[in-house]
Amino acid sequence: MKGIILAGGKGTRLYPMTKAVSKQLLPIYDKPLIYYPLSILLLSSIKDILIISTPEDIPAYKKLLGNGQTIGTSITYKIQDSPCGLADAFILGETFIGDDNVCLILGDNVFYGQDMTSILRKTMDRIKGATIFGYPVKDARAFGVVEFDKDKRVISIEEKPQFPKSNYAIPGLYFYDNRVIEIAKDVKPSARGEIEISSVNNVYLEMNELHVELLGRGMAWLDTGSPEGILKASEYVEAVQSRQGFYISCIEEIAWRRGFITTEQLTIIGENLKMTEYGKYILSLAKEGK
Repeated sequence: MKGIILAGGKGTRLYPMTKAVSKQLLPIYDKPLIYYPLSILLLSSIKDILIISTPEDIPAYKKLLGNGQTIGTSITYKIQDSPCGLADAFILGETFIGDDNVCLILGDNVFYGQDMTSILRKTMDRIKGATIFGYPVKDARAFGVVEFDKDKRVISIEEKPQFPKSNYAIPGLYFYDNRVIEIAKDVKPSARGEIEISSVNNVYLEMNELHVELLGRGMAWLDTGSPEGILKASEYVEAVQSRQGFYISCIEEIAWRRGFITTEQLTIIGENLKMTEYGKYILSLAKEGK
């Protein structure tokens, strides 16, 4: 399976913070925001990753992540000249996806929870159809909302409904089989001129091949769309790391635990960062692995 991180957009709701830097490069406590969606792909054992962003921002992502070799992955980049909708990622990424299935995650999504790995593994085992996720929120009117029956079969999807049929919002994490490329090509642009991800999901729904995995208690999906959201997400990460002693979305640790890199390679990374708490944490992991 291939993985795509969609990291475009201008982040205008965060101005002036994002006037000169991509939103996904802003810090969430001790890491760039993009580390968090990247960690979800690594937890899914996805090693081939495409980052889609704007012409002006891609050089910064390349400086941060390079070709991915340091963490045992292959990271490539694709320019999206203008916002054309989330589903445009499958058209832009057609050559990259090839004959594989694909996971799309938005670059500003932060997920955390002890059950995340098992949920991702279950989703990866589903080789046909599409899988979206549902996360309970107090007020679902600001989100895409999924309605499902007692067997977790999707009944309907609505975008920002005035009267939601459930309290389960749809986060920016999607898994699709290879048919998604042709489905995206056939989607007619919406009134705002974009190829909507909801249109793609509705095609799978009509084929009765749209599945939902619920992220319940013990799971966190953090909003980073506002200054307050970024602050609260940073405070959440700091609290967990300080109290429990392990790091959230440490991509080097995940790559090591997934067997993408060796203990020796992890040690080199830690040595290069040993003047920071992040580097010291990586070195402690490497020592544990010897």
